[in-house]
Order: sequence, then structure tokens, then C-alpha cells
Amino acid sequence: MTDTARIDTLETRITHQDEVIDDLNKTVIAQWKEIDRLTRQVAKLSEQYATMAQTMGPDADDGAPPPHW
Repeated sequence: MTDTARIDTLETRITHQDEVIDDLNKTVIAQWKEIDRLTRQVAKLSEQYATMAQTMGPDADDGAPPPHW
């Protein structure tokens, strides 16, 4: 294999690897955006749950068996 052919092969590999790295980077960025969105959604739902629990207040029948018992 000549030096020119070896250099061409290496340049082709590097170009392909750069494309793969770029694709992987885009995938990681998209996943982090999704994780951030889901984290915000969980926090919002937790707040809503806490608000609902405070609004309902303590239940006088806590621990009491249901009426059909």
C-alpha cells in the first residue's frame, strides 16, 4: 500500500468518525433536553400533589375501616 493510499484511507476514516461523533453529540443533546423537560414535569407534578394534599387537609376517617366493614 502506498503512502498516498494509506493517507487517503486514514482521512476517510477520520471523516467518518467525525460524522459519527457529531451524530452521537446530537443524540446526547436531545436526550439531555428530554431529561430536563421530564425533570421539570416531575417537579411540577410534585408541587401540584403537595398543594392538593394541603387543600384536602387531614382526613378525619384516616385509619377507620370503610363503611362496608
